[in-house]
Amino acid sequence: MSQVRVRFAPSPTGGLHIGGVRTVLFNYLFARQQGGTFVLRIEDTDQSRFVPGAEQYIFNCLRWCGLMPDESVEHPGAVGPYRQSERKALYRPYAEQLIAAGKAYYAFDTPEELAQMREQFKTAENPSPQYGAVTRMHMRNSLTMDEAAVAEALNGPHVVRILMPQDERIQFKDMIRGEVSFDTGLVDDKVLLKADGMPTYHLAVVVDDYLMQISHVFRGEEWLPSAPIHLLLWRYLGWEEKMPQWAHLPLLLGPDGAKLSKRHGSKYGFPIFAMNWTDPRTGDFTEGFAERGFLPQALLNLLALLGWNDGSGQELFSMEELVQRFDISRVSHSGAVFDFEKARWFNHQHIHRLSAAELAPLVMPYLPAASNEKLLPVLELVKERCTLLPDFGVQAGFFFQTPESIDLDSLRAKWKPVYAAFFETLASAWDPAPAWENAADIETAFTVLAQELGIKKGELMLPLRIMLVGGKFGPGVFDILHLIGASEAAKRVRNALSQI
Repeated sequence: MSQVRVRFAPSPTGGLHIGGVRTVLFNYLFARQQGGTFVLRIEDTDQSRFVPGAEQYIFNCLRWCGLMPDESVEHPGAVGPYRQSERKALYRPYAEQLIAAGKAYYAFDTPEELAQMREQFKTAENPSPQYGAVTRMHMRNSLTMDEAAVAEALNGPHVVRILMPQDERIQFKDMIRGEVSFDTGLVDDKVLLKADGMPTYHLAVVVDDYLMQISHVFRGEEWLPSAPIHLLLWRYLGWEEKMPQWAHLPLLLGPDGAKLSKRHGSKYGFPIFAMNWTDPRTGDFTEGFAERGFLPQALLNLLALLGWNDGSGQELFSMEELVQRFDISRVSHSGAVFDFEKARWFNHQHIHRLSAAELAPLVMPYLPAASNEKLLPVLELVKERCTLLPDFGVQAGFFFQTPESIDLDSLRAKWKPVYAAFFETLASAWDPAPAWENAADIETAFTVLAQELGIKKGELMLPLRIMLVGGKFGPGVFDILHLIGASEAAKRVRNALSQI
């Protein structure tokens, strides 16, 4: 197979976990680096788990991340349809081919009969018996029934199961883990085609990867136990020479070392989905990184380094650098722990990298009163103080709007009566407004007035800051004064004096 073709195949069942985003990212990086094609296929064969709106949500997340596929439902190519539910008619012929070759069989067992089997064959060593080598010959299927009985039973509900061989060892070379082998006797006879005619994941993923000419499959290590089934299906269907190369990515772990889940988000107070998601069935809400105020490039930078590094020790990467340096052979097979504080650090670094012009459209939702002519210099002044995008509302909001309240307790804590005269004189000097060329001119006039009244300049800086911004934060006081202007500054000083 000469052309690299990779795929991401999510199920439209809920929010997009950041583990899924990392899988998309590794697919995307590999495809871009190799000049290949990134395919997105919607795996919606399990209609019982289908959630309205989830498919569009997935595309919204990828659009926010900047990881849009080359071929998908939105941009079809030559190997569609790109929803499995629209490919339903494709799968049964392959299931019938497997049956004809003696590699699969029909099963007619009812849910009650399956429950009875699990109870009958349960032992202390095997508390959860499977439908496989030990039990299959005790069940109602085409292996135990004569042709007439099978023909009659086919008029009713039935499934198709793979016939797993006993005592066979199969192996493949994983791009991350090296040689991996399996004992087929430990794998049950998975259902390939359900009673509603829909394929299960196992049959659909093999057929679709073949028909869509997928060359490389990057998926989470939780799918590793399914590999022997897929290996056999590629062989049984006669496609083994065209089987894609596989790479099973390490898990993302929570702070406690368990697989990262919504439980960790709730317990530790951080997002685990790319964007906000509200389950329409239950109303359950899960916060996303986008709405928390993360930049997509910062999230992707972090995710790239959860399980991969280029060996240089570099931490901050642009997307162009990631594409250039990504190497699947340097992906670890060990799980990577998600650190939210490190995620915040990455976001702070990427905010600092952006110019004020690039930041402006991102922060406007948090600065509704911002004026265009003042916005860019303000953003340059405060961006080093912002970790998440909502921080701009706090760190820059007072430049455009008088603070609703001020920290009077901090203001009064070290207040001296002589300060009142100083600030009253200062406000009078600022209104009507003098011509301020720069922050240095303001500081010089401020220093001269303090000296004239016999007050140390350092004593006056914190009170002035609180009067201007409402609290003990913000960039340099004289930079603030220069940007808000003398008349506005005088108004804020007089407001504070009236409350003291």
